[in-house]
Amino acid sequence: MSAPSHPQPSTFNLRPLFLAGPTAVGKSEVALLLAEIIEGEIISVDSMQVYRGLDIGTAKPSAADRQRVPHHLIDVVDLTAPFDAARFVALAQQAVAEIQSRGHTPIFSGGTGLYFKAFLDGLGEAPPSDKKLRAELEATPLADLLRELELRDPAIFAQIDRQNPRRVIRAVEVIRLSGKPFSGQRAEWKTAATIHNSPFTIHGLSRPAADLHTRINDRVDEMFRRGLVDETRRLLGHRLEQNRTAMQAIGYRQVVEHLRGERTLPETVELVKSKTRQYAKRQLTWFHKHAQVQWLELSPTESAESCARKISGSP
Repeated sequence: MSAPSHPQPSTFNLRPLFLAGPTAVGKSEVALLLAEIIEGEIISVDSMQVYRGLDIGTAKPSAADRQRVPHHLIDVVDLTAPFDAARFVALAQQAVAEIQSRGHTPIFSGGTGLYFKAFLDGLGEAPPSDKKLRAELEATPLADLLRELELRDPAIFAQIDRQNPRRVIRAVEVIRLSGKPFSGQRAEWKTAATIHNSPFTIHGLSRPAADLHTRINDRVDEMFRRGLVDETRRLLGHRLEQNRTAMQAIGYRQVVEHLRGERTLPETVELVKSKTRQYAKRQLTWFHKHAQVQWLELSPTESAESCARKISGSP
């Protein structure tokens, strides 16, 4: 006699939830409580938390939090390994399937807008990176690359983050390899995407600017108290400076410059705070411009549990 079969969980009822917003807004705590309320597991949408060793500066969830709720796409690769949106999508799709097979709900939580968009709307058909050309572009001054980009693709020049060398280098690389504007080769982002034929919602968390800035300043102070300088010094022995993507992580680049003697520690702390505030502003601008987000503004006194219950629909 064959063993009795057990019903499989319906993936339709376990469709993923998406939680986005700027750094330090409180996403991690809300996602943790939300996961406990709805029996979910968290998929990190953070381009820096994928790297092993980048712990304090990326505000990775603690070991205790990861015991409370399973987390995915954290500590995926070593500092010497490349990681991009295509790899994120492949691993995220695998994580979703595994989470749903356990009867749990995948909860995407993070602030890397490009990864959200790549997962939800697909990847473009741009050519893969060319190692020789990439090395040449990385040795070219950013100002020169921006001039070339403005000349060859005004559309992408008007919207690209010009303070992000990695994005600028990739755009110029694609143009040179294909001979076509980068803007014409990007994925056709859908205006009403669905998952498993069901509409999805990105829940965006925001706060009044003064409150968010206070939280950012407090977080940066806490990172330095916890040993960000020592962590960075240790990572330099693991080729941190050779990974141009990881070196884009706010905090690490500035501490590396401090360790070279370029500025004092107090000046470095203030610079990291300023860079983080600027980054949070860019994140908000990106989500407002590129994604369908249902915004929930948190007051300084509102609890993470209250926010999680609003999103889950629980009383």
